Amino acid sequence: MSGSPIVKKMDVIPVAGYDSMLMTLSGAHAPYFTRNLVILEDNAGNIGVGEVHGGESITDALNEYKELVIGREIANHRKIINDIQSTRGKSNSEGIQRLDISKLKDVVRCETAIEAALLDLLGKFLNLPVCALLGDGKQRDEVEVLGYLFYIGDKDKVDLGYIDESDSKDPWFRIRRKVALTPEAVVEQAYAAKEHYGFRNFKLKGGVLEGEKEMETVRALKENFPDARINIDPNGAWSLEEAIKLCSEMKDVLTYVEDPCGPEAGFSGREILSEFKVATGLPVATNMIATDWRQFHHSVVLKAVDIVLADPHFWGMSGSVRASQVLNDWGMTWGCHSNNHFDISLAIFAQTAAAAKGNITAIDTHWIWQDGQNLCSEGFEIKNGKIIVDDRPGLGVTIDMDKVMEANALYNKIDRCYHDRDDAMAMQYIIKGWKFDNKKPCLVR
Repeated sequence: MSGSPIVKKMDVIPVAGYDSMLMTLSGAHAPYFTRNLVILEDNAGNIGVGEVHGGESITDALNEYKELVIGREIANHRKIINDIQSTRGKSNSEGIQRLDISKLKDVVRCETAIEAALLDLLGKFLNLPVCALLGDGKQRDEVEVLGYLFYIGDKDKVDLGYIDESDSKDPWFRIRRKVALTPEAVVEQAYAAKEHYGFRNFKLKGGVLEGEKEMETVRALKENFPDARINIDPNGAWSLEEAIKLCSEMKDVLTYVEDPCGPEAGFSGREILSEFKVATGLPVATNMIATDWRQFHHSVVLKAVDIVLADPHFWGMSGSVRASQVLNDWGMTWGCHSNNHFDISLAIFAQTAAAAKGNITAIDTHWIWQDGQNLCSEGFEIKNGKIIVDDRPGLGVTIDMDKVMEANALYNKIDRCYHDRDDAMAMQYIIKGWKFDNKKPCLVR
């Protein structure tokens, strides 16, 4: 295709926002989260935006790609992304089978931010939403979203400057910064999230307490929300034996379970999850053992999973939609995993999910924990547990550069130790000498 606008400028802007002390297998979220933005301008005067994970290595990589982007037609976006990908050798990453957060950057496709920005420009040029430009085009007008629940540590026990919203008039904003380490507190969190966003289904991030205690929380959620689809994600913290014991009698509670166990005894996470499925009969989802096409292939061959959470930040937007097409053809299910993000990534998720083929599962998003820190003056919202994807051209967002520069100023203000994600820092305030162990829930030492 010829005659489309030319990219004349590319800015890479690292940004930061505030977070809660959300707990996972890898520790506790720091008081700040970081992201990298890509902002493109074409010679027609349009602006295209993209967002991806934070970290200085990702910032540097994006800056190095400028020469492959500037001066090229936006309609040639596939060739641009292919050229970027060809500059890398084959990855030696194991994905995130053991959830080593320091290796997350090896899984993240930083060029997704460029792809999103190019598609944003192309959509504006063609007066089409991005979802119409992906795969087989737009598949749905509404995207269902999970209520993503977390155990939350006591921020008052650490001297790191976590944000406090106890004076907020909004019940959800108050709850999301409040300690939650019991079933009752998590259920309270779920009610507040449902009231604010209308969620019909919930996911609990596990890998924090003993497995039996986390199952108590899951049962409490099901008792309070009997019509909800409930699932849990311990990030592979349980052994195969423990996972089978915990989950075998939970078919009436759990709709599916995400990464209940992982590599052990010389066997890969794919082999172990295959054994788990045979033993329990429960559907399994993953964002840890199928993060690229080779892992995807082996996961399918071993019948290890039913739902692949193809985060576009890991797969690219086009790659994620392509995964949905394959999954649909093979009678499997597409979903989406997330990390802490701003509203540009929310738009990336929404547009990708709107184009995903088949009967997809409700997608993850951390955005509810960052809501109120938006970088766009116009964007998407979650109402009645869904995101409406209308026909606004491009990603459907309007960047607010004043807010972007405020987030960039925060990034430059905070200590550099926060620029790359480190969930061990806060944990070492709680448990002296704490170190990550992929087979021990973070509060079990």
